[in-house]
Amino acid sequence: MAGLTLHPMKEVRIIVEGDNRPFVTDLLEKVNATGYTILGNVSGKGHHGFHEAHYMFNDTESLVMIMTVVPEEKVEPILAGLRPLFDRHSGVMFVSDVAVSRRERF
Repeated sequence: MAGLTLHPMKEVRIIVEGDNRPFVTDLLEKVNATGYTILGNVSGKGHHGFHEAHYMFNDTESLVMIMTVVPEEKVEPILAGLRPLFDRHSGVMFVSDVAVSRRERF
């Protein structure tokens, strides 16, 4: 990758019930995440068993994954903000090391 400089960042993936999506996106706005991606209708198996991806009445009935890339110092405020949600509802957060070529976008 000649000519590109990579900068370390953190990728955060949050999987929650669809009706909790606004809580998560509002939190990301509050911590000044510059953007996020929402993947709807997510399927998988976890602590609560298998969750089939399908819309019953609307998209709040299924799981969503919200992904963002942020500097490391924003991970702790995101985790702290999610704590009340995770205390009352099912959900999970994953944090991974990533590298970006255009740091100014994040």
